[in-house]
Amino acid sequence: MSGLLDGVTVVELASWTYVPSAGAALSDWGADVIKVEDVRGGDPCRNLIVGGLDPADSRVHASVLMEIGNHGKRSIGVDIKSAMGRTILGELLGRADVFLTNWLPGPLARAGLTVPQIREFNPDVIIARGSGQGSRGPEKDRGGFDAASYLARAGVAHALTVADQEFPVTQTPAFGDLQGGITLAGGIAAALFHRERTGHAPIVDSSLLAQGMWAVAPDIAAADYFGIDRIPVGPAGTAPNPAVNRYRTRDGRWVQLVLLQADRFWRGFCERIGRPDLGVDERFTPLANLVVNQEAATAELRHTFAEHDLSHWQQALANEPGVWATIATPREVLDDPQAQANGYFLTVTDDAGQQYRTVSAPVQFDETPPPPTRAPEYGEHTEEILLELGMDWDQIIAAKDAGAVL
Repeated sequence: MSGLLDGVTVVELASWTYVPSAGAALSDWGADVIKVEDVRGGDPCRNLIVGGLDPADSRVHASVLMEIGNHGKRSIGVDIKSAMGRTILGELLGRADVFLTNWLPGPLARAGLTVPQIREFNPDVIIARGSGQGSRGPEKDRGGFDAASYLARAGVAHALTVADQEFPVTQTPAFGDLQGGITLAGGIAAALFHRERTGHAPIVDSSLLAQGMWAVAPDIAAADYFGIDRIPVGPAGTAPNPAVNRYRTRDGRWVQLVLLQADRFWRGFCERIGRPDLGVDERFTPLANLVVNQEAATAELRHTFAEHDLSHWQQALANEPGVWATIATPREVLDDPQAQANGYFLTVTDDAGQQYRTVSAPVQFDETPPPPTRAPEYGEHTEEILLELGMDWDQIIAAKDAGAVL
């Protein structure tokens, strides 16, 4: 039942990853997402170099971020600033359920796509907007990327940077974008439900700033409640509860413990790691004593975990009822049997016959993964979509000759 949004048409006028990733999620859930790209090169994300990785060195013909943020869509190349292109966009919007965009208010107004103008094409279309800082206020027309609007401005970097670090934490590509995109997709789904119930098509707004603030909402609330800049944390590698901490193994890997109810799990855990003495040590039981003597307990656990490789601890803790996990590498995640069993990967074949995997939207319905789909080539579906709009081949050729479509 991955096609809950079968029959829903989304017209996407957006680039990069944040808002397009919302469209990818809607596509995973069954919507027909039509990506409108310009006639001068399309979404700049198509040419983005991630982490200095040369696409020529990849074993597959696919762009990492383009696939994640755009799989399952259809692409049409249109010059929406031309009269013919605007007519085509109007036809698309007239048939759409959702207009999804990351264009800021100023560019939308210059393109003749204010809310009233969009409503002229279709009074029932849901308008969904994703921005850096929100659709109102003095900086509504200021652009944003997740490293700035999410990580920096929303307080995420400050909240995650420990006191003895020389530099603030950084992020992997699209870290805030993808969180923001799935949130925006959820908002659109709620708007579709509301329209179905009431007939009213709401405007949906979200931003990277809002997403970042939500990610560190406890820190922001504590700042107000206690007049502090962050929830107190100890030096790197420490934790108030030593049973909720990370420990390095002999081979340089890490085990994350999350034994929040230490009184429930501590004794059995200590037996499993070969230290039954710690389980009955009065310094470490009950939890209040474990917290008071956290330095001694942490030192004992560090020493113990450093005696064996990760494989030993994975076997020793296999039946541990408390929560723990290996700090996995992305390559290990590709082989995670739990991720595979739940269909969290989309396995696609490129034009050279090479299979590659990307990650699907993190919500499924009736335990059914979405069908595997790739991102569209630039303008790949232009003619197909124009034919669906009722244009004949002479009209399509004329539009191409005029530069109105790709």
